[in-house]
Formats: sequence, C-alpha cells, structure tokens
Amino acid sequence: MALRHDNLGPGLVVFLLLCGGCVASWFLIQPTLWGTVEPGYDIERMVLYYSTLPRLATALLAGAALALSGALFQQVLRNPLADPTTLGVSAGANLALVVVSLFMPGLLGAGRDLVALLGSAAAAAIVVGFGARRGFSPYSLVLSGLVVSLWCGGLSAILTYLNQRYLASLFIWGAGSLAQQSWVIPLSLAWKIAGVAIVCALVIRPLSLLDLGESSSSSLGVKLARLRILVVGCAVTLAAFVTSAVGVIGFIGLVAPTLARLSGARRPVQMIVWSPLIGAALLFLTDSVLQLLAGGLGDFLPTGAVTAIFGSPLLLALLPWLKVRHRIQQAVVRQRQRRWSTRVPATVALAGMLVIVALSLFVGRGPGGGWTVLSGEFLHDILAIRAPKVFAALGSGAMLGVAGSILQRLTGNEMASPEVLGISAGATFGVAIALFAVAPGFAGQFAFAVTGAIMVLAVILLSSRRSNFAPERVLLAGIALSAMVDAVVGVLSSTGDPRAVLLMRWMSGSTYLVDGTTASVEVAIGAVLIALALAARRWLDILPLGAAPSSAVGIPLACSRLALFGLAGLMTAAATLTVGPLSFVGLMGPHLAREAGLTRALPQMVGAALIGGGLMVLADLIGRTAVAPYQIPAGLVSALIGAPFLMILLSRRQ
Repeated sequence: MALRHDNLGPGLVVFLLLCGGCVASWFLIQPTLWGTVEPGYDIERMVLYYSTLPRLATALLAGAALALSGALFQQVLRNPLADPTTLGVSAGANLALVVVSLFMPGLLGAGRDLVALLGSAAAAAIVVGFGARRGFSPYSLVLSGLVVSLWCGGLSAILTYLNQRYLASLFIWGAGSLAQQSWVIPLSLAWKIAGVAIVCALVIRPLSLLDLGESSSSSLGVKLARLRILVVGCAVTLAAFVTSAVGVIGFIGLVAPTLARLSGARRPVQMIVWSPLIGAALLFLTDSVLQLLAGGLGDFLPTGAVTAIFGSPLLLALLPWLKVRHRIQQAVVRQRQRRWSTRVPATVALAGMLVIVALSLFVGRGPGGGWTVLSGEFLHDILAIRAPKVFAALGSGAMLGVAGSILQRLTGNEMASPEVLGISAGATFGVAIALFAVAPGFAGQFAFAVTGAIMVLAVILLSSRRSNFAPERVLLAGIALSAMVDAVVGVLSSTGDPRAVLLMRWMSGSTYLVDGTTASVEVAIGAVLIALALAARRWLDILPLGAAPSSAVGIPLACSRLALFGLAGLMTAAATLTVGPLSFVGLMGPHLAREAGLTRALPQMVGAALIGGGLMVLADLIGRTAVAPYQIPAGLVSALIGAPFLMILLSRRQ
C-alpha cells in the first residue's frame, strides 16, 4: 500500500509556525524577563508594540502574498521555476520606485503602490512575452527574467551611483527590509492582499481545468488568453504590493509552492491554499531567526538577501527533477540571398571597430565642455592615461562577445549570455571578500576575483556533471549561484561600511583604475582565450545539432561541453574584472554577427569579438563624454544599451 502525503501540508505549516513562534517568543517575553515593564511610558513596551509585533505581522503577510504570487505564476505558466524573483517582477517594481524617488518623489505619497505595480507589470509583460514565443518553457522564462533583472539592477545602480546622497537610504530597503515603526504597513498590506485573494478564489475552477491541456480546457469553455492575463495580473499585483511596502524579498515565491508540492499538494486549489500558509510560516521563521542571531543589527540586515541565500540552494536541488529538452538552433530564414560573402561583414565590423577605437583615443571633452581632438604637447601624456582604458575595454568586450557565441551555440537559446553563467557574480564575490576581509591592493583584488570566478565555475560544472553537462542545467545552476552571490554581496554592502562604495564602483564596470600593466594583461589573456575558442570551431559547428549527431561523428560530448563551458567561464571572469558584472555585450555581439550573415562558428566568433570590443569601447566613450565632467562607468552604459536591443530582438523574433 502506497504511503499518501496529502496530509503533510498542515503538519509542515504547524511545524514552521511553531519553530518561528518559539524564536519570536523571545522578543515577546524579553521585557517581562528583565523586569522592565512598568505602568505608564515604557520604552521596551513601545518597541514591542510598535516595532516587533508589526514586523512579525509584516513577515506573515509578505510571505503569504509572495508564496501565493509564486503559486499563481507556476500554475498558469506551467513552470516550476516561476516566481516574482526569477521572472524579474520584483526588480521591475524596485526600479520604478527608485526612479520615482529621485525624479518625482511627490508620487510616492499618493501612489506608491501604483508606481510599483506599473514597474512590475512592465517587467512581467517583457518576460511573459519572451515565454509566450518559446512555449513558456522553464528554461527560457528564467533566462528572460534574469536578463530583465540584470537591466533593472543596472539602471538602479547607475541612479544610486550618481545620486548616492539621495538614494543611499533606499539600499537596505531595496534588498528587503521588514523593519517597522508602526502598524501602518501591515494593516495596509492586509486589506490589499485580501482583495487579490478573493479574485484568486474565483478563478480556482478554470485554473484547475488547465491541467487537462489547452485543447481540453478550451473545449470546456475556458478563455485561455483572458485567464492567463487575469492570473498573471493577480500575481504581479501581489508582488508589487510587497515590493512597495518592504522591498525585494527573494525566493519565497519559489520555495513555498515547492514545499507545498513536496508535501502532497497536487491540485491547484491545494497549491493556492497551502502555498501562502507555508510562505507566511517560512518568512516568519526566517525573520525571527535573523533578529535573534543579528541582535542589534537586525534592523540593518536585509531579510530579502537572507532568503535569497537559502532559496538559491533549493533551486540547485530542483535541477535534477527539471525535465528539459535540448533545442536545436535554427538558422535565420532569409527572404533573399545575400550578395556578399562572410568576408564583407567581417571587414565592415573590423573597420567600424577601428574607427570607434580611434575616436575614443583622440576625441573627448575639453576643459570648457566642448569637443576637442587630442593634439599638441599633452598628446602623449593624455594617451598614456586614456589608452589603457580603451584597450582594456576592447579586450573585455571581445571576450564577452566570443563567450556569448559559445553559450548561444551550445544551448541553442538566443537569450544565453555570459552574465547568465554566474561567473561575473563569482568575481564580484571575490572582490567583496578582498575589500571587506583582506583589503589588498588592486593586484590582490584581481587575484580574489579570479579565485571567486573559478570557484563558482567549478560548483556549476560539478552540479551539472550527472546530466552530462547538459546546457540547460549549467545555465540554471549559474542563475542560482548568481542570485546567492548577489545576496551575500547585498548583506555585506548593507553593513554601512565605506568600502561598500568601492564595491559598488567596481560592480558598475568602471575602467578608472586600469593602468598600462592591467590593460596589457587583459589584452594578452583575451588573445590567448579567443585563439583557443577559434581552434574549437569544429565542435561549435556540430554540437548545436544535438547529442546524437555529435556522438555519431566522434565528438566526446561531456569533455567538449566541459571544455567549452570552462573556456566561456574564463573569458567571462577575465572580462568582468575590467567592465564589471553588468553588461549585455555578450548578448548583443553574437546576435549582430548572426544578423550580418555570419552563421558558421568561426566567422560568427570573429564578428562577435569585433562587434563586442567595439561596443564596449563605444560605451566607455559615451560614459566619459555624455555628462562631462562626470563619468558613467562603461559597464552600466553597455547595460542600458542592451535593453533597446533586447526589445528590437523580441519584436523581430518569429
């Protein structure tokens, strides 16, 4: 007789609530134990009534709302990895609030929830649009969500970097802070969540019919498009309300439905009932433990970052049970034949790159703000400062372009890029450890960044070894580790240490500290790694066809994938050291090369290297001259350029 797990859900909720209650009870009985409760005005009682209790109530409400949002996303999109974090919904709300806080602060008092809702809706529309064109596959949806999150994070970083005095207070809140000083936020959340929950209860029956399949549910009268819009709208609204109130709380929407499913919940009504209860209990327990362990620093450590640290390992643990299929990369169908060979676009790309490099070296802003061409007695002195930055950006962009070509050809997914691999996040983690624990010079930070990148790459490959280094497993493992590393960096940055400003400057992709030696090393590393990639062109021509054809012609599948992923990881790590972890050059370079007719591996990598290097040098030039005498880091400029390119690519994709 098989053992049934249908009754594990209530037990799990009770267990989590009991654990959280035991921890939280310390805050409730502490004033009594110390004998400080007195008639009249009592500071301990005031803190209990207006800070501790509202915070615990906020944790319960926010956890329930995020878990319900994740359950709705997973049910309507048929995606076990969908939640407000992986789909970029929370990041979109956070960006909208940052923009309004800086440029239109008056709107926050009257329509803070509306601002967050508009940001979440825009992010959700982009990500769901990607997913709809690819069958709502878990792989493509999570990749699209990560790209949107990267862009929203990049723009938020630019605004924070340029307006630190005004936006510094938003940093801890943006990472998910549950600290409260009154009952205003929990009471406001309560009635908003209740209203959305009523709508969710009305759509449970048609949502249950989706399990029968699209054709069967349509024959029973379900309006699929209308149902998807309504359910996604409810999920986005819940995430926007929570983000507007407490910031970004990560992975509760992923963990809670997963625990509900593992506890026996199978039908949509069970998921929608038990997921919010588990989410509320889980966030309640997490925040209670955080307050107990952090002590007086509990109000300054973002709970959202802590939940991401625990949620990312769960995403890694789910990978073996995620069923994905390899996708064969299809060539772009042309209505007319090209009149030129591959040499023509490669020559044009080379000429364009040389022109951009020359402009970046010799054109700039003068002391009065006007455009000047470099000449005269200060020519050599200024070139000695400007040339290392230009050539470091050139080498980094070329490596990112080639790494993007490798990833897109291996995975068969046009959304793959070096940022997705998580190596740049590992390099960021290494620099954070160097700054906060060791504080070495630039050479030491370089060594720590390489070590962190290699360690993350090793973990990714080890976690994907059982699947024979399947591309989807590798990329999703990179997403999980990237989120976890970003959360750790967020916790370090929230301590208020002045070194957090240095870390933010490095993450923005600044070339300010690049000197001649660093640029020479960067260019040399890029030349060696790109040469190795070009030597593997035969593997990259055959592996996109699938596992069976590759094995039939004698290609060692596991070894070749391991070598190519490792090569892409090393190039990403080396490039990240100069241009930071936020860049879309690895996405734009291969696509522009393919649109120019460079479809084979060798010409596409050459074209992607030229285009990627030219784009990064152009981003450095724009960042140096656009708002002179101020400078915007090249990495952030390239991230902003990537968003319009992404929209154009989406509109043209059939």
